[in-house]
Amino acid sequence: MGKLVVLSLTVAVLAAFLGERFINLRKRTLASRELVRNPLPNCHQIKSLEYGSEDFTILPNGLAIISTGLRYPGLPSYSDGPGKIYTLDLSDSRMKPVELRMGRGYELESFNPHGISVYTDETDNSIYLFVVNHPQQKAQVEIFQFVEEDHSLVFVKTIKHELLHSLNDIVAVGVESFYATNDHYFGGGTFNPLEALLAQPWCNVVFYSPEEVKVVAEGFYQANGISVSPDGRHVYVADTLDHNIHVLERQEGNGLAPVKVVEVGSLVDNIQVHPETGDLWIGCHPNGWKLFQIDPEDLPGSEVVRIQDIHSESPVVTQVYADDGSVLIGSSVAAPYGGKLLIGTIYQKALICDLTDVGH
Repeated sequence: MGKLVVLSLTVAVLAAFLGERFINLRKRTLASRELVRNPLPNCHQIKSLEYGSEDFTILPNGLAIISTGLRYPGLPSYSDGPGKIYTLDLSDSRMKPVELRMGRGYELESFNPHGISVYTDETDNSIYLFVVNHPQQKAQVEIFQFVEEDHSLVFVKTIKHELLHSLNDIVAVGVESFYATNDHYFGGGTFNPLEALLAQPWCNVVFYSPEEVKVVAEGFYQANGISVSPDGRHVYVADTLDHNIHVLERQEGNGLAPVKVVEVGSLVDNIQVHPETGDLWIGCHPNGWKLFQIDPEDLPGSEVVRIQDIHSESPVVTQVYADDGSVLIGSSVAAPYGGKLLIGTIYQKALICDLTDVGH
């Protein structure tokens, strides 16, 4: 009889624990949030980007470099082939994406691009593209040299390290150095339901250089987008499941010191920083529960948030765009250029809208 009582108590405690964790997960994913549409004028989808536009970066001349075809555990993927990198000239009214050619010496068949970043070498103005890649659901970083006149990527090297185990996004700070986010504690490239249910702040940020690799920030529920301020003094990290942006100051030796946390109220994804104003533009998921449920009758929506004066005592957080999924599904990145706003998605298409009424 005693064993039955112990067993019953154990089952009851476990059920209560799992129930509490399930409720917490729904809160973390904003499962009950209902989105009110906040459209922008003259929006249209960018053709040719059939398999998403998970991340992009915009060069000073208005050329956007876009990663497509991400296959990510737990999310749908409609591409059977390898991922690709495109450019899109935002100063050209035709808005026609062009696929970048991959040079020799690179295994393209397993290419599965995620977060990207560019770095310009001031000594010769060479542009390097850093790509988080998941071949066979592993995690590594590819470095390419971008040759604009030839519209190609020349493979430079692959970087792997045990600390870079669950990579999501990257920001380059040198020809071979970067900060990167790990979005899960357990690597392996598969969805771990136990980790999702526990929802603990186990994720981190890693600094990599050929001389040193180290964890420089931790305590994130899901470290996602990462970017750097125009003056290079601060790093911004999006914590998706905590709905906020962490501001960290770069230290001597490339460490990061926490400065502040800015609440956003949405599941923040990639961060783009305006090179002149320093404003943060963030692609967000207004309801993460819907993002993973993928119900055709109740599609996940999209949201774009702008943060102004982030280093002031009172940063201004503004919702610039919101859609319930009828126009755009799963926005992951956004940035302005020339009076337009480009919005990317995990697995749908990209959207471009007028931004004249909002400013840029």
